[in-house]
Amino acid sequence: MPQFEILPKPVQQAIKILDGISIFSGKLFSWLVFPMAAALVYEVIARYGFNKPTIWAEDISFILYGAYFMLGAAYTLQRGMHIRTDFLYRNWSIRTRGLVDSSLYLFVFFPAMIAFLLVGWEYAYTSILMNESYPTSPWMPLIWPLKLAIPVSTLLLILQGVSEFLKSFYTLKTGVALIEDGVIET
Repeated sequence: MPQFEILPKPVQQAIKILDGISIFSGKLFSWLVFPMAAALVYEVIARYGFNKPTIWAEDISFILYGAYFMLGAAYTLQRGMHIRTDFLYRNWSIRTRGLVDSSLYLFVFFPAMIAFLLVGWEYAYTSILMNESYPTSPWMPLIWPLKLAIPVSTLLLILQGVSEFLKSFYTLKTGVALIEDGVIET
């Protein structure tokens, strides 16, 4: 965990807890890749080895990939792996990066994520109440668990966004960028 000499203890703890939630959830949800891969391998063997394609394997892999992709977003944000226009960003000073990052979190990220959370929750809640199935599949598996992943992943992104905002605001104020294994100063 980074060294935060200047940050108040409660802020340090908040960052540590929020990053910990993202790391834990990312590692937990990464296990979804195994049943997804197993379904894909089964389908390839059944289809091409025995000329007996299945209906369920494609549906399962589709659902698991969607959940895997969405639920891993907060972990990806915590690790700094989301897309950024690096050809601009890398040429800015540390404080400018902190200003741009904290401003974008405050005025773009949080409003968009809150709207997405509200809409996603309504979408998932309706799906749960209807016990909604995947309508384009003859197998018709339940689709509401995938739709529930939308507000869950959005909530995880908001929590990690709070941590990232605190770090970028710290960078703006101090000119020190916090990274996973320590502190970089410029």
